[in-house]
Amino acid sequence: MEPEIPRTPPQPPVILVATDFSDTAAVAVDWAAELARQQEAHIELVHAVTMPPTQPGFVPVGPQLSEEVQQAALDRLRQTAATLTGRGIAVEIWLGVGTPAQVILERAGKVAPEIIALGTRGLSGLKHVLLGSTAQRVVQGASCPVLSVHPGDLGRHRVIRSILVPTDFSDDAERAIHAALRILAPLEEEARLTLIHAFNLPIEYTAYGPIPTSIHFLRDTGLDAERRLQEAVEGLAREGLTVDWVAREGDPAAVVAQEAEARGVDLIAMGTHGRSGLAHLFLGSTAERVVQHSPCPVLTVRRPKQ
Repeated sequence: MEPEIPRTPPQPPVILVATDFSDTAAVAVDWAAELARQQEAHIELVHAVTMPPTQPGFVPVGPQLSEEVQQAALDRLRQTAATLTGRGIAVEIWLGVGTPAQVILERAGKVAPEIIALGTRGLSGLKHVLLGSTAQRVVQGASCPVLSVHPGDLGRHRVIRSILVPTDFSDDAERAIHAALRILAPLEEEARLTLIHAFNLPIEYTAYGPIPTSIHFLRDTGLDAERRLQEAVEGLAREGLTVDWVAREGDPAAVVAQEAEARGVDLIAMGTHGRSGLAHLFLGSTAERVVQHSPCPVLTVRRPKQ
């Protein structure tokens, strides 16, 4: 009889949380903590120290100042980690030196997180900017889903039970659906997934006022969308999960934001590019505007790099 080979227990999933210790980063930490509880995941807090080559007055930065800055950042990381540990969440910390996006993406490449969570704007963010440069580069370069958390999401963190997924029936939308299902899977009941498809006529067809053909086009498009949504829902329903759908005429980004607000969903999950998306763009135009106007955090799911 051959001796049994001990099996290595599976490692818990990791949620990587980028922080610059700003107010928005603190909101991202809160949402990530709730998600970690739900997914039985560990959190890794990541901070990047970026040292300028000179101080004001063109005085070179010496090694002593660099060491002191890194030590201060490490102390802040430990303080943040201690608050999470006090809430019963397993947490590790990682301090890197370099540009924030580079540090975040390199660390994500090492630990293969299930999700990266970060705030849409950091310490240097301007209120009129859609996403800070760090968030933009992370969403663009991450190989895993990225949870973008807004300043307005402060104090609203909760168990994620309802997710709205915009779909244009593309592969990117399908990836977002699967990401949403993974988040909802640990819940035994009261989980809800809502698929939404918004459709409208191109501006070229509406600039001259209503025409008979456009009316028929919208009617036929709506009927086709309803059929495809019903087919998708039938394939997703399971015990403990309610799946429903909505098809609406209107600007897709506006419709998604309105439905998310009206339904009080906890999260929007969507692909970064749809059928009309171009891979070289940061985000498809619809995804970009949804992140900007969403009343809740947005999980963006990128297509695999070719």
